[in-house]
Amino acid sequence: MNDPKRYLITSALPYANGLKHIGHLAGAYLPADTYVRYLRAKGKDVVYVCGSDEHGAAITIQAMKENTTPRAIVDKYHAILKSNMADLGISFDIYHRTTSPIHHETAREFFSALNDKGDLEIKETEQFYDEEAKTFLADRYIVGTCPVCANPNAYGDQCENCGTSLSPEQLINPHSTLSGNPPIKKSTKHWYLPLNKHEDFLREWVLKEHKEDWKTNVLGQCKSWLDAGLQPRAVTRDLDWGIALPENIEGSKGKVLYVWFDAPIGYISATKQWALDNDKDWKPYWNNKDTKMVHFIGKDNIVFHCIIFPVMLKLHNNNLPDNVPANEFMNLEGDKMSTSRGWSIEMEDYINDFVKKENGGDMLVDSLRYYLTSIAPENKDSEFTWKGFQDAVNSSLVGNFGNFVNRTFVLMHKLCKGKVPPLHADIFDPADKEMLDAIANCKLQIENLIETYKFRDALSAIMDLASKGNKYMQDKQPWIVAKVTTADGQLTTEAQKSVDNCLHICLQLTANMAVFINPFLPFTAKKMLNGISFGGKQSLSLHTI
Repeated sequence: MNDPKRYLITSALPYANGLKHIGHLAGAYLPADTYVRYLRAKGKDVVYVCGSDEHGAAITIQAMKENTTPRAIVDKYHAILKSNMADLGISFDIYHRTTSPIHHETAREFFSALNDKGDLEIKETEQFYDEEAKTFLADRYIVGTCPVCANPNAYGDQCENCGTSLSPEQLINPHSTLSGNPPIKKSTKHWYLPLNKHEDFLREWVLKEHKEDWKTNVLGQCKSWLDAGLQPRAVTRDLDWGIALPENIEGSKGKVLYVWFDAPIGYISATKQWALDNDKDWKPYWNNKDTKMVHFIGKDNIVFHCIIFPVMLKLHNNNLPDNVPANEFMNLEGDKMSTSRGWSIEMEDYINDFVKKENGGDMLVDSLRYYLTSIAPENKDSEFTWKGFQDAVNSSLVGNFGNFVNRTFVLMHKLCKGKVPPLHADIFDPADKEMLDAIANCKLQIENLIETYKFRDALSAIMDLASKGNKYMQDKQPWIVAKVTTADGQLTTEAQKSVDNCLHICLQLTANMAVFINPFLPFTAKKMLNGISFGGKQSLSLHTI
């Protein structure tokens, strides 16, 4: 889409059933925040929405584990998730929740609209039932061995070890999490989204229209699903916790919307709430074709955001996403991160152990943002190690980027009386021009990389620019030139001009790097900009993004 009039950016709604780790942060939230901060710096009309996913079996399972109610669970973890995201600089325009009245109303209206048009099918099928617990079992209440990776604790909807989407029928030796018994099949009636009727649309839209601009991992997973043949997908469940179907629909009693039907509608209800809070109109962000929508997710959500939700949106006459830049998984010290297995770094723990305990906690936020972006799993799984974190911060962020900025400020105060010196055209040399050209070229490079969701490469380009700055300063050696004096001890005119030019260009580079780095390290950028005077005749001309 060329020059969209507005942007709607979403990050996958995290389940409000427990703490989330830094792998989640790196997958769906940090890249989205970087992209949004870039768009804001460009002066774009952008709304960034997210919120807690508060329905589904995962919530009720956690409530049983903590011996409390589903409502207590979502209230507890929604507050923690919202706070964690804010503490780590994730700048949502709204962080909503799917238990809100506006979401329940929106989801029911969406369901009713599809049902009234005949876009849903009603089927009576046999589904898994726990005879001892006397209840139908949602997919998450069924555990068994994954047929793909042999994980013995795979859920009936997904294996969290290998990320494969599953159905309970595919599990080996399935059993109920309520009683531990093997479930039986029992007849029940549900509403289905007939995905099989939309295969041609999906092949055209995903595999043809987006074959050049979507990630290969996204296209590959979609193609695999389509080649296997799509089946009708149930959009209702027999559960107590969830969004009840409209009462005026026959046979709706005791039925709730399946969480993967109601959760993505949460993007719409969050936009509605944002619009109400800010006296805006939400409809253009979902219904106008000059809006660019981008979903940031992890690879385990690809099928829902690239196959199921797009069919829902098409049937509901809403915009389709322009891109779904899904990330792969981030591992920890050689193993997959998993909160349930206790092998992860929770966002909450990092905040409490580092950010809130240390002076300059904001810089520790940016240190984490820097490392996670530098190893982002954009095309394949990546690896977080504490040694890698330490080396990246000390060697690259501090030793390269920070070193240049610090030396520039120190020399400005020492050699230029704390002022931005003028640029003298009469002694402007090829090295000076090369450095200024590098700034302009880096701006264009960063723009292109961010706009194609290559955040890792964009950050690397900024670090490379800092390296060029260090080399430029080292080659110019203004601290040595400043010792070239006349017989009476005064700095020669030629030497003064050389020092001025070097420091002016170094400050120009510092100011531009503050702008370039802002989407990635907002607290660092703010500190850098506060260290430069922008008033008066000696202000810098920024190559703003």
